[in-house]
Amino acid sequence: MQTKRETYRRERKNKTSKVEVLTEAQKIAFAPMTFQTLAALIDFNILQAVSETPMTREQVMEKCNLPKYTVFTLFDAALCAGILQKDEYGLYSATPLGEAFLLDPMTKANFNFVKDVCYLGAHELKESFEKNAPVGLQKHHINSKTIYEVLPQLPEQMLKSWYEFDHYYSDDCFGEVLKIMFNPKPAKVFDIGGNTGKFERACLAFDCECEVNMIDLPPNIEVAKAKFEQEKADFNRLKFFALDILKQENNLPDMTAQSDSPAIVLMSQFLDCFSEEQILHILNKVSERINEHTRVYILEPFIDNQFFAGAAYALSHISLYFTCMANGCSKMYNEADMKDIIRKSNLKVNKAYYNIGKYDYTLLECVKA
Repeated sequence: MQTKRETYRRERKNKTSKVEVLTEAQKIAFAPMTFQTLAALIDFNILQAVSETPMTREQVMEKCNLPKYTVFTLFDAALCAGILQKDEYGLYSATPLGEAFLLDPMTKANFNFVKDVCYLGAHELKESFEKNAPVGLQKHHINSKTIYEVLPQLPEQMLKSWYEFDHYYSDDCFGEVLKIMFNPKPAKVFDIGGNTGKFERACLAFDCECEVNMIDLPPNIEVAKAKFEQEKADFNRLKFFALDILKQENNLPDMTAQSDSPAIVLMSQFLDCFSEEQILHILNKVSERINEHTRVYILEPFIDNQFFAGAAYALSHISLYFTCMANGCSKMYNEADMKDIIRKSNLKVNKAYYNIGKYDYTLLECVKA
């Protein structure tokens, strides 16, 4: 008697149904409209109102002084997007997802950054890749090679959201980072890409003796100096170097150190502002200005070192901001990619510190190779 042969079938790895796939596809297709729906709910004060007290649509119309068409149309979209929910009595309230845009600082910083800085420019993403230039910045805001050299000229709301986003993540790390960098205690600190001088303030407060040197583009130095002057900072311990680090000549200050008087160099969320070739250029310039007693620290939120999937998702999309708005050539990096660039330079990684701060930053300690 002949037995029936069993047929081996490999188990499907992706069991998502076609209906589920198409539902997710529609979310992506209409993502810009959902984004603007949320922005309108916030700007009209609707989301805040229904978060505080569940209301009917008519009550929202009265509370927010809005016409029926506006409220009804926005609510239809917000319900489908999961931003609002309706109970059996016809009362609308914010869902946990909707409340995240009101209460979660990270979500608010990301949302405002995309809305005020990236949204218009994102339309030029393809052309930005083709030209290796921030076409979104150039077409919709200011015709500049990079966003960094024109930061003070950006519209007020755009600049506010840019700074809030930029400071939100790295500022959280400073307390932990300073404890690492000041062991052993340095005599001099050089912060390359100091921006508004927040790290400089943290250093001056952390140690009452060290000399702090801020290095950045001339417009940023001018803004930072003005703020420090208003704050009556101790300029005996604070120095400024206004320069473009991408210039061919090495215009960095001397950052050498003695064994009994160490110096440290920090590049906090700085190298992600450059292409791989530019990073190599910067690292080699730094290596020429240090000696074996100088420690160089690179602080970055590497994509592959994130504990939460949402964080990796956000970082990979921030790379697209660099493409269409910042400079057309940089991105958020993986740790492996950054270490590969360092290996090609005249520096080498001496130590690595992980899970710095709430947002899983990595601190690479480098020395002269």
